[in-house]
Amino acid sequence: MTQVSSQRNPAETKPGRTRGTKGTTTSSERGRKPVSAAHSVPTPTVDVAALGEQLLGKWADVRRQARALAAKPELHKIEGQTHTEHRQRTFEQLNFLVENNAVHRAFPASLGGNDDHGGNIAGFEELVTADPSLQIKAGVQWGLFGSAVMHLGTAEHHKKWLPGIMNMDIPGCFAMTETGHGSDVASIATTATYHPDTEEFVLHTPFRAAWKDYIGNAAIDGLGAVVFAQLVTRDVNHGVHAFYVDLRDPQTKEFMPGIGGEDDGVKGGLNGIDNGRLHFSHVRIPRTDLLDRYGSVAADGTYDSPIASPGRRFFTMLGTLVQGRVSLDGAAVAAAKISLKAAIQYSTERRQFNASSAIEEEVLLDYQRHQRRLFTRLATTYAASFAHEKLLTKFDDVFSGAHDTDADRQDLETLAAAFKPLSTWHALDTLQECREACGGAGFLIENRFASLRADLDVYVTFEGDNTVLLQLVAKRLLADYAKEFRGVDVGVLARYVVGQAAGAAVHRTGLRQVAQFVADTGSVQKAALALRDEDGQRALLTDRVQTMVADVGGALRGVNKMSKEQGAALFNQHQNELIDAARAHAELLQWEAFTEALPAVADDGTRQVLTWLRDLFGLSLIEKNLSWYLMNGRLSMQRARTVGDYINRLLVRIRPHALDLVDAFGYSPEHVRSAVATGAEKMRQDEAHEYFRSMRARGDAPIDEKVLLARKAAAATGK
Repeated sequence: MTQVSSQRNPAETKPGRTRGTKGTTTSSERGRKPVSAAHSVPTPTVDVAALGEQLLGKWADVRRQARALAAKPELHKIEGQTHTEHRQRTFEQLNFLVENNAVHRAFPASLGGNDDHGGNIAGFEELVTADPSLQIKAGVQWGLFGSAVMHLGTAEHHKKWLPGIMNMDIPGCFAMTETGHGSDVASIATTATYHPDTEEFVLHTPFRAAWKDYIGNAAIDGLGAVVFAQLVTRDVNHGVHAFYVDLRDPQTKEFMPGIGGEDDGVKGGLNGIDNGRLHFSHVRIPRTDLLDRYGSVAADGTYDSPIASPGRRFFTMLGTLVQGRVSLDGAAVAAAKISLKAAIQYSTERRQFNASSAIEEEVLLDYQRHQRRLFTRLATTYAASFAHEKLLTKFDDVFSGAHDTDADRQDLETLAAAFKPLSTWHALDTLQECREACGGAGFLIENRFASLRADLDVYVTFEGDNTVLLQLVAKRLLADYAKEFRGVDVGVLARYVVGQAAGAAVHRTGLRQVAQFVADTGSVQKAALALRDEDGQRALLTDRVQTMVADVGGALRGVNKMSKEQGAALFNQHQNELIDAARAHAELLQWEAFTEALPAVADDGTRQVLTWLRDLFGLSLIEKNLSWYLMNGRLSMQRARTVGDYINRLLVRIRPHALDLVDAFGYSPEHVRSAVATGAEKMRQDEAHEYFRSMRARGDAPIDEKVLLARKAAAATGK
């Protein structure tokens, strides 16, 4: 294994191979399978450099800087370390980031930052290629702890704590989640009760389930914390607010009086982070340590807030912390890219079975099923990448103040809640499929699939459980449905037409199936043309979202007039359909983002290949939900039968460009760090090929028993 790991990518030095250029290598040099001569259309080429630049997006320079840093071995995960060793290394890496000016982009310029919110996320999410533990621990320190002080505090809080947070003098925690309440933040049980006689809040966890749990930096490193608690003053609970709390003595590293905790211990992944539990027993903190941008308490205990509605105030405070979901979306996409680069590279070199030749085995990527496994996930990764760029732009618009209305913030929260579940689930699925596609080699830690999957497993849970986030998206869709689909970001939910009821009747009576059959006139070619048409895909994907939302909206009509118990029961009966609708909506947004990226591609060949990839993404979504389209009369049986066939045709077209498409991700061997992607397999295959060729040339090769039997049989029959 160590010998394989030490093999650096010989493909980087092969004659005729120039990375990032167009048309400089032959298909045999690139591990491609040329398109059959039966295809009269010339095979297009991909401008890898230009496509790579487009994928880097608006913050290309920041991403390049972050990738250069992530390529440094000082930041790389060392497999096999104990969790104690890994924690220590990760803590030291945070100081390395500070020394390299990698963490201050989002902080105020007055304190040495750049006020660059989008660039900060773009750079931060690239750290996942070095070590997911590093990315998340950095996120805890600056993306959660620091951002909470910055966004929930005032100028005085900024001056007091942000410099120490920025330079690591104050390692800190973001103490929101409790053992008894994770996603339901509004119901946390920790209290902060104000005492006007001493002008202090008394922070208290009244029972075990109220302990702050799974908190990064809590077990060892945290000196300070932003603690979320129910603010009580003058016997009134004003809901969840954030408080700055000194956790440990900076000199002794012991907990301050009244504060205690435990180490969460070894986890299923991300063991470079010292997650732990915290509890507070009547801990007194100054009144001024309330982060009071959205709610303040005067010396006499009077509460005041610029936001009168308690519900709106709560969601406004949490909305300022949406960047965690945005960054996880981008990091998950990056992890999927890394795994696909490794698996597709390997599958162009690894050979198995003599399917079409008596003397040479087939390259794995020439098998249709292997293409299905990897290319569909490659298409989804491209869609998620383009969608993330839109989300990141929206985030920057809101936090820079360029577009910062209530509607903008709601759209941002909805987009983040839609994309983060899809990308994190997709990353886990892609890592697992790539692992399997590399066989037993994929299970070796040196190839990173198993390690990355373990580390990214919890991405689907923190910063909002994926299922809960999709339920938030579904509620937004229902609200928009009630307002006749008021515009949603990316412009994909069009208003229902006046004749919606008539349209529904067409679907239910099967008239649309009849119309499709007549339009196709029994021709498979025409059916395929209709499905591969951009407008046809958009209509099918959009119609599914609209219909699902309308069906649930109709079922829930009048729920506001019911008792709370009856309304909750009715909502629960349709929860599954709601979440399915939200997922369909998020997938549609990804498809739209991919489609909107195509006109920006200047090179004709690249645009053609990306269009095929977009079609593969869209048709894969339709194929996955084919039963819905059939049951709801959106597709005829004949047209439905063509979906799989057309997907298979797309696989053949994409096959020659597979390496170009993963090379465009722009990750170097120092980022991928997977032994199967170094070119070592090609060297082994070439050695084996030369061995058997020489043996045949010398006449030393033994006769295969099957050949001998065939000769005897032919001789016996006189043939």
